[in-house]
Amino acid sequence: MDIRSQISMVFHLDKCIGCHTCSVACKNIWTDRKGAEYMWWNNVETKPGTGYPTRWEDQEVYKGGWEKVGDEIRPKSNKNKVITLKNITYNPDMPVMDDYYEPWTYKYSDLFDAPEGNDQPTARTISLVTGNPIDVKAGPNWDDDLGGTKDYARKDVNLEKLSPEEQEAMFQLERLTFMYLPRICNHCLNPTCVASCPSGALYKRGEDGIVLINQERCRGWRMCVTACPYKKTYYNWSTGKSEKCVLCYPRLEAGMAPACFHTCVGRIRYLGVMLYDAEKIESTASCDEQDLVNKHFDIYLDPFDPDVIKRAKECGIADSTIDAAQKSPIYKFVKQWRIALPLHPEFRTLPNLFYVPPLLPTMGKVTEGLYNTSTKSFWGGIENSRLPLEYLASLFSAGNVKQIETVLKKMMAVKIHRRRVTVGDLPEQEVTKAMQEAEMSEEMADAIFRLTTLALNEERFVIPAAHREEASELLEATDDRKGNVGFGFREKPVRGL
Repeated sequence: MDIRSQISMVFHLDKCIGCHTCSVACKNIWTDRKGAEYMWWNNVETKPGTGYPTRWEDQEVYKGGWEKVGDEIRPKSNKNKVITLKNITYNPDMPVMDDYYEPWTYKYSDLFDAPEGNDQPTARTISLVTGNPIDVKAGPNWDDDLGGTKDYARKDVNLEKLSPEEQEAMFQLERLTFMYLPRICNHCLNPTCVASCPSGALYKRGEDGIVLINQERCRGWRMCVTACPYKKTYYNWSTGKSEKCVLCYPRLEAGMAPACFHTCVGRIRYLGVMLYDAEKIESTASCDEQDLVNKHFDIYLDPFDPDVIKRAKECGIADSTIDAAQKSPIYKFVKQWRIALPLHPEFRTLPNLFYVPPLLPTMGKVTEGLYNTSTKSFWGGIENSRLPLEYLASLFSAGNVKQIETVLKKMMAVKIHRRRVTVGDLPEQEVTKAMQEAEMSEEMADAIFRLTTLALNEERFVIPAAHREEASELLEATDDRKGNVGFGFREKPVRGL
């Protein structure tokens, strides 16, 4: 058993209001530089929708993630060294600028230098890449809130598994719905970007599992851009280096939550450390698709188990990290309650960002022109459902509808239980039935309610102490030498003289 610690995250989609405060906070700190204008390390997408970059989930086009070949898995983009070498100078699967958007500014001088006339002068749009005038065709969150449009929502890759009848029911005006999907780098246990980098510039930090790019070793081959199925690695056209979300590790080392977590208005974000068995990564990532989610959950270990604690200490895990793992909100969401699921587990990267699926869009049922929210009609047929469970299953459970149904029943049971406690207008028999179907106790329901509604910052963000005596990266303060890619070292720190 090779026990390691991993910073993990949960986003509660039932609470996201789509305000993009997280995106703006990340943008102002990390990607406000030349060459990074089009990068959004944190972005919030409207689902159904095509996302950013356009249709990033379609791996038949982008060739990201892993694919199972026999009993093994191989990167989709570069299955062997020969293909990797050939694609270094020509990579047909890499997204182009138009798949994101071409960043622009305005020629404000036209407002002041225009000759006097009867018309109001305007400032033309100018490309931040070429400096030439352009006609803006797309931008960040271009499809924001367009939940029913033919150009965006109906081209969602996840709709391909739905029948035409299910899609039509989903887009009828009175049943129209959408949800928000915030995305950052998942800092995966089995990251394809790390495996695909020819120069070995990408690596996972041993102390917390954060995936970073060594700017000195990066040669701009951009294999990582293709390999990441979530398209969270970007190429800086100005510096010739790849960049990605660093999970605000300078803040974590100081005991503070990442900027996007700290500024989240809806308080949908949770962060904590998890203990996992690294020896299980290969077998978990290469298992059958229907077992991916459960195997993924099983790779994380019980931090209260005496045998796990003993072995963790033998593997160099500090007592403070084990204590943080025991208090971790992620452990509760993922292992104890099992209401948070990974995004597209079929990519086989074993992401460490989990999502609590949204409940609200599936609660409303149209019955004779009226909405019915009772538990009796909650699991009705597709003709009454506003959001098909197959759609959520395509996002979070590799198509396993039963897992989505189980999670939503648990969330519904919490709401019914709390309504019984606070309002008292529901029959006891109905509450008991809901709790039994969800296999949930009142104590668990109250704990879920507490952590999802009333939790303090210290409960949502349990950050393990940084041990400078063990990690060479922490021997110096990361902000002592801030390069043009944000916080980072000009040269990698090493031990010794």
